[in-house]
Amino acid sequence: MDTSLILWLEENTALAIPLLIFFAFAEACFGIGLFTSGVILLGVATVIAANELATPIEIVIFAWLGACCGDNVGFYFGRAVGPTLLGSKFFSKYKATIQRAEQLTNRFGWGAIFFGRFIPALRSLVPFLVGINRFPKFRYFFLDALACGLWAIALGGIVFGLNQFDIL
Repeated sequence: MDTSLILWLEENTALAIPLLIFFAFAEACFGIGLFTSGVILLGVATVIAANELATPIEIVIFAWLGACCGDNVGFYFGRAVGPTLLGSKFFSKYKATIQRAEQLTNRFGWGAIFFGRFIPALRSLVPFLVGINRFPKFRYFFLDALACGLWAIALGGIVFGLNQFDIL
């Protein structure tokens, strides 16, 4: 991670929590999630912990909030325009790959939602594909909220574990 971002964040601590939410959102959101590294989110959370800008519970809650929002944007985007996008010329090149991914989300449903949250390369794609497959909204929200909660707890554990052992 770029040390200038860390230095900037340490000088602008009032923006730490909004940036935590933003990067948790961006990492999970369809499209931008493919280009947003979790390392940035981890760095922001680490600066927050090292400077005691938030409690462990607050970091978990704010990361959960951003991740849930990002996942739901992808899910509803998939429901709304996914079939149209998949029919476009650009996506036609990837038709076989997309069909395999759709088959996996159809076959494993809740498992795809749950475990997709913990695999960085799939994190932003699974909600979109599940949305295309018309997965029930309430069930999706419940499973995603649970998966994001466990993911946020893991993030908080990593950050505060690093802080506890003075690795920061």
